Amino acid sequence: MRIGELAARTGTTRDTIRFYEKVGLVEGRRLPNGYRDFAPETVEWLAYVRTAQTLGFTLAEIARHGEELREAPDSADALSALFEQKIQIVDARMAELATLRAELADRVGTGCPLRAAGRHDAPPHDAPPHDGSTA
Repeated sequence: MRIGELAARTGTTRDTIRFYEKVGLVEGRRLPNGYRDFAPETVEWLAYVRTAQTLGFTLAEIARHGEELREAPDSADALSALFEQKIQIVDARMAELATLRAELADRVGTGCPLRAAGRHDAPPHDAPPHDGSTA
């Protein structure tokens, strides 16, 4: 099927499909007239890509594991293993974010951390303006 039909059937833009082709997520063959032709299975694959993105997988992860999943004798077991790995990544990220949140909460109302006590970036009000010349 041509790229326009694939885009319409998957709710994906042509530009997105071209990008996916460029990074190796989909493969289309070129017809003699220069048009791209995609296999019917590409519709199901793009649905998988969108679902995987919704679940937090990056395009790099999807590309890396896509072939592995297609070749797995039991894709349900392979997917479960990937989900477990992703849960560990999400848990680690949540811990990092909780630490960051606590640090931000501790700093609320403390002022600018870049200004040390007694240090002023602006010249005193009674100082003459600096014009760049030396006296």
